[in-house]
Amino acid sequence: MRRHARRGEAGREVSPAASTSGAPAPRVTPSERGADVGRRIGVGLMYGLWKPRVLGSWRVPATGPVILAVNHSHNVDGPMVMGVAPRPTHFLIKKEAFVGPLGPFLRGIGQLQVDRTTADRTAITDALAILDQGGVLGIFPEGTRGDGDFASLRAGLAYFAVRSGAPIVPVAVLGSTERRGRLIKQLPPLRSRVDVVFGDPFDAGDGSGRRTRRALDEATVRIQGQLTAHLENARRLTGR
Repeated sequence: MRRHARRGEAGREVSPAASTSGAPAPRVTPSERGADVGRRIGVGLMYGLWKPRVLGSWRVPATGPVILAVNHSHNVDGPMVMGVAPRPTHFLIKKEAFVGPLGPFLRGIGQLQVDRTTADRTAITDALAILDQGGVLGIFPEGTRGDGDFASLRAGLAYFAVRSGAPIVPVAVLGSTERRGRLIKQLPPLRSRVDVVFGDPFDAGDGSGRRTRRALDEATVRIQGQLTAHLENARRLTGR
């Protein structure tokens, strides 16, 4: 009789072979159910602590694989998008965030740990699996927090988009760094407005199906142009 993977907390899949006594710790794969739990938590926190203004969320395709490319200037940007996006989202998050009790929590809500110092094969495999299953992958294409202006992109976004064929939806988070909170200086002021603007989906590839280094470099240039144009438009729309 075929043995099926057991379901753990928040819909995590646990390999039965790895759960036997003395075996290595079972690998937890991100699940749609876990990401949905994360989205519900995000909705409560983001709307409870701040005043998100969400524009263009209807542009996110209702079904099928999608990559959300988000500018990154503050730690709250990821949770904000996770809470206001119309679909559960799996974000690629630096491994340094998976410390202490936060590690199991992030894994439980379907987030992906990535080592930014190397080609993290586990993270790559999990991210492609999410897209293959028609899920939503969230990426900070700049790789780390900065000015949030898409001025410098890493190649990861182009690789996932070209490899999977998933459309990219640009997302601009504006207002998270304008002022510092009085009680918690590391966060935006409580009940302040944060704008999240979703753009039109676009394909990164040129239609040839090529996955060469040159094709990825060309895709990165196209992506940067689209993301920069969206950010400029978002700033005009919001006045920020």
